[in-house]
Formats: sequence, structure tokens, C-alpha cells
Amino acid sequence: MKTTPLSILIFMILFAGCKQTDTSEVTRDTAVLLDYPETRKGDVTDLYFGTEVADPYRWLEDDLSEETAEWVRQQNEVTFGFLDQIPFRDQIRERLTEQWNYERVSSPVKHGDYYYFYRNDGLQNHSVLFRRASAEAEPEIFLDPNTFSEDGTTSLAGVSFTKDGSLAAYAISEGGSDWRKIIVIDTESFEEVGDTLVDVKFSGISWYKNEGFFYSSYEQPDGSQLSAMTDQHKLYFHRIGTPQREDQLVFGGEKTPRRYIGGGITEDESLLVISAAVSTTGNELYIMVPGSEDIVTVVDNFDHNHSLIDTHNGYLYIYTNLDAPNYRLVRTPATTPQPEYWVDVIPETGNVLSVSRGGGSLFANYLVDVQTEIHQFDYDGNLIRQVELPAIGTAGGFSARKEDSSLFYTFTSFTYPSTIFEYSIETGESLLYWNPAIDFNPDDYVTEQVFYESKDGTRIPMFITYKKGLEMDGSNPTYLYAYGGFNVSLRPSFSIARLIWLENGGIYAQPNIRGGGEYGREWHLAGTKLNRQNVFDDFIAAAEYLIDSGYTSSEKLAISGGSNGGLLVGAVMNQRPELFSVAFPAVGVLDMLRYHTFTAGAGWAFDYGTSEESEEMFRYLKGYSPVHNVREGTVYPSTMITTADHDDRVVPAHSFKFAAELQSKHAGENPVLIRVETRAGHGAGRTTESVISEWTDKYAFAWFMMGENPFK
Repeated sequence: MKTTPLSILIFMILFAGCKQTDTSEVTRDTAVLLDYPETRKGDVTDLYFGTEVADPYRWLEDDLSEETAEWVRQQNEVTFGFLDQIPFRDQIRERLTEQWNYERVSSPVKHGDYYYFYRNDGLQNHSVLFRRASAEAEPEIFLDPNTFSEDGTTSLAGVSFTKDGSLAAYAISEGGSDWRKIIVIDTESFEEVGDTLVDVKFSGISWYKNEGFFYSSYEQPDGSQLSAMTDQHKLYFHRIGTPQREDQLVFGGEKTPRRYIGGGITEDESLLVISAAVSTTGNELYIMVPGSEDIVTVVDNFDHNHSLIDTHNGYLYIYTNLDAPNYRLVRTPATTPQPEYWVDVIPETGNVLSVSRGGGSLFANYLVDVQTEIHQFDYDGNLIRQVELPAIGTAGGFSARKEDSSLFYTFTSFTYPSTIFEYSIETGESLLYWNPAIDFNPDDYVTEQVFYESKDGTRIPMFITYKKGLEMDGSNPTYLYAYGGFNVSLRPSFSIARLIWLENGGIYAQPNIRGGGEYGREWHLAGTKLNRQNVFDDFIAAAEYLIDSGYTSSEKLAISGGSNGGLLVGAVMNQRPELFSVAFPAVGVLDMLRYHTFTAGAGWAFDYGTSEESEEMFRYLKGYSPVHNVREGTVYPSTMITTADHDDRVVPAHSFKFAAELQSKHAGENPVLIRVETRAGHGAGRTTESVISEWTDKYAFAWFMMGENPFK
């Protein structure tokens, strides 16, 4: 065991059978010893372009070994032993549970004779899918994921209906895995129809008439679930009533190897649209008449993003960023769909565009300094109106069938709980459909958007939310969260988990750093590959701005990010450890030399590059890879790494190796812990109970390590 003296930690129970310590007066200044499990060092090395790189914790990549399982058990024992001693942890859990206990409802969607919607009564582990025949009818349960498994770890991962609503295919995830099973049922009798499909991954479900549906899958890896996936994603057609082994391969496999393939039927069921890609950015686009073997190429390069929005009067309507970094909507005759025949319907502007359709109209969703504007157009590109939204924030869901006269959309912001409105497509009037009954007064809080300069002078936006009247004297606990990658835009949104932080005088800050999609393709590319340091610089500059402007101080600043955001946190805490008090790298991509060898990792190469593609790329990755840049004798922030044992997207080995490096080399008195959730995955489908537990532990850890007790 490695023993580290910790003058700012709490009492630990070191011997089995000890009487529970009274924690009511425990403070961060209580002197104790914290024992980390001993992590064996191996002698594995890799050779990259003539450079040897040691990988002493390679053995932690073996998710099937008893040694790894025992290491996880011991780490969790230390972590939860620490957390158990925080005197106000139970109060945090009680308050979060109280706040979480409100009804949540999704927008209704009509399939056949029923309107389907999700509802959670507050503390149910999973939302239940209901249906009703009309607005006045009593809802009935259609699918209840809470009954799928005894431990609640099997979740509903999607459902698709035939056009007439008579059949439904729904996907389930077990233990948080990205691997799915698909079950088909008759929507009137609820009886299962045909086989349960297995080994489905990164797939939609798209029905063709009532004959069957298209779905995508890989071959299951042998042995460890951490094995890299093949680049042969395959699009199949499953005919109802036939065994899965007879499913027809439509696209992919050895003849057309692609890492990601999706297929969707147009609303009129005249075309199958195929999207194929080798990475998470950029895709080819194909169309074919269902049942035929003739595939027509629309776009045959991977450099840009394209999707088919609709078919109308013999034209295809295509959303693309080809020759339009902020995206545009074009149309082209279905007989000549290639780019040389494209004509703009909604041209590119200075703001990033996304497009949906419903009721015979097109809806342009513009991102204007990370805030939503909605414009309604006809199919010739004539502006009908700008949709009046209830406030400044984020709106989404402007979609419906062609024959519908209204649609439902949601609106949210940092202090505006997610609310559903019904929108008249003809008149443009929005009527309140549903809003949550939350014990929360938005007038007690303020959100401001600021712009600050990054290291190279780039202007970066950031939202800051806090309680009105809060004194900006540098003493406020602050939670700084960002993502910065994969063209993902972090928009204003409400979080019930955030309320406890805000109501107790905390500040929440969310910068829109490069690597995301907030300002289009160029903003994204400015944070990829050899530009990756821009992402870290933007985040560091956000922290410095908050400190220099008096919002907080280094002693009161926590940083957080998940997945690609976990990489962000791991990198900046290596580069500027003195700048932060607390760090939460969650399910992070932390070994940048080997990330592409695990499960889906190879598909992220567009954003990251790989250690094998060139010596320049190898040295750049090694220069910031969190696992490879932990420095001996450095004082790191108080750190709680979070991951899950069934995460088969960003595998837990990343977090295991980073924790081992930190515990081995960290010289300070701050705790370095890893919290490993069992029977859970990358995040989707988690139970309400597990989500509340994780937020409880994060807030308890952050406040305690900042020397704060919000309940005194």
C-alpha cells in the first residue's frame, strides 16, 4: 500500500470491524493517513518511430482478469470510505432526491391511432413509455423499462413504429453497454413477433412498410469487450418472421468497409437513404429504392457532413456543409442527386444552421452566439416567419409529418426548466402544452454571457449562472464545465442536478471552446489534431477569466468534463495543476497513444489523429496525453476520476491507468480517487438512483475539498 500523509483529509476506517466514526465535526484540516491500493508496475514498452514509451499499467486493460477486478474493488473501498466520512454528504443526497422528485414528460408523437410520450413520476429509475388515443383519454403504459431487469440496469434504448403504428421494434441495453437487442411487438396485443435480434450496435431502426426494418451491426469481438471493433459496420434488412441469420446485407462488409453505417426510409417510403463514414466526422450519402440492388451515389467523400432532410415533388432536400462551413440546405432532382446539380434552398449564413421539417414547412434552427433562432420556410426557400420563442435559450424538436397541422417543441435555458409548447404551423402561434412543477424561482438567479480572450487572442463565449446578489469577491465555489470536440455544441439548458450548487452560493460556468460546433466547421477544425492545444488553452483562459474577474479563486474552482471532456480535464490538470482546486475527469479518453485500439476508438481519429499515422502526430499526442504527462513530485488538484465497468465506448482502462499514474507520482496532500460504477456504461440509460448518487459524491467531494459546508 502506498501511504500518503494528508493534512486536509478526513478520518478513514482502516481496520475491519471498527466502530463508525462520528463525522459531524470532521473538517478538511483533520490530519489522517489515506492508503491507496498498491498498483503493480509491469515492464511493457511500445516503440513509436524509434522512441520507446513505457506502459507499466498495461495489465489494467484486461477487463476480464481477476487482478483488475480486485484492483477496482480496492480502489472503490478507499474512495467510498473517504466519501462516507464527509459530514454533509447525506444532506446533499436528501436535497438532490427532494429536487429530483418532480414529474417529467416528453413531447407526444403520433404513431397510428395513439400519441406516445415518456413520463417519469420523479424518482423512477427509467422513464416509462405511455400512450393515449387523444388528449382527453387516460394514458396507458406501453413499455416500462423499470420491469426489464431486477437491478434496473437494463434500459430502453430506442423504439421505432411502422407507419400505421401496428408494430413496434424496441432496443434494450443491458448494463449500460452500447450493444443492443431488438424486440418486435404487436402494439395491440403486446405479443412478441419473431426473433429477438442481438449484437446490434450504433444503429437506428427504420421500418419499410410492415415487412421489416433496417438496422446496423458489427461482429461481436471474441473475449474482452475492450477489443477494437472492426471497420466493417453492416446495414441489414430484417424481414419479420424470419431468423436473424437470414437477414439481408444491404451495405457494408468486405466489399464496402465502413466504420459507421446507417440506413433510414423516407417518410413516403420511396427511398432508403444510406449514410456511411470512416470516422465520427464526415460521411458519404447514397440512396436506393427498397428491394432493388441499385445504389445511387449522392456524395462519395468523407470530408463533409450530409443528410437527406426530405423528398418533395421529385426533389431531394439535402443538409450539408460542403462549400458551406456553417451548413446550408440544397435541393436536387432525385434523378441527378450529385453535388453539381445542387441548388440552394436555405443558403449558408454567418450562423450555424440545422434543419427539420413538418406540416409542409422547413424549420431552420440557427445558432446565434450559442442561442437559438428558429425561422420557418416553405420548400422554395421563402421565409414564412421567425418563430417567437419564450426567452433566450435553446429550442428543439420542430418536426412532424407532412399532414400535421401542429408540432411540439421544447424550450430550455440555464434557469428555464425544459418546457413543451404546441406550435401551429399555419399561424405561428405557440401554446404552452406542459411545464414541470419544480420548486424553483428563476427570478432568484441570473445568467450572463461573457466573451474572453484565449491565449492566441481568439474570442470565446462563456455562460455564467449564479444566485442574484452574490458578491464577486473571489470566494465563490465555481463549477467549470466544457467539452470542446467532435463538432458538439454546448447550448444553454436546465439541469435539476445543478440547482443545489446554485442555491448554496455556487457559480456554474460553461465556456463554448474550440473543437465544438458553435461557430461551424472552422471552429471545430481549430480544435482537432495538431490544433488540439487550442482546446486546452481556451479552457485554461476561461478559468483565468473567472479568477481575474472576481467570480472565484483557484482554491474554490472545480473543473469537470466527460468523455472527450474527460480528456480536457486530464490534460489541463497536468498542464496547470495549480490553477484548480478540484478536478472531475469523467469517462475520459486519457491514453492518447492507444485510444484507437479499444472498441470504437479508431472512429475518433478525425478529431485526434493517431500515434501510428506519423512521427509528428505521435509526438503531439504524447505531449498532452494525460496518462503520459503525470509528473513525479507535482501537487495535483483534489481529483475524483469517474468511470464505469461496462463502458464499452470510452473503456475504463483509460481511467484506471490515469488513476494509477496520479496515485504513484502525486506529491501533494490532495486526495486522488477513482469511483468505478458497476453494471453501468458510458452514461446513457443509467438509473435515477445511480445518477443522484454520483452527483451527491461529486458535490460532497468538491465542497469538502474547498473547505465549504453548505448546510452550516
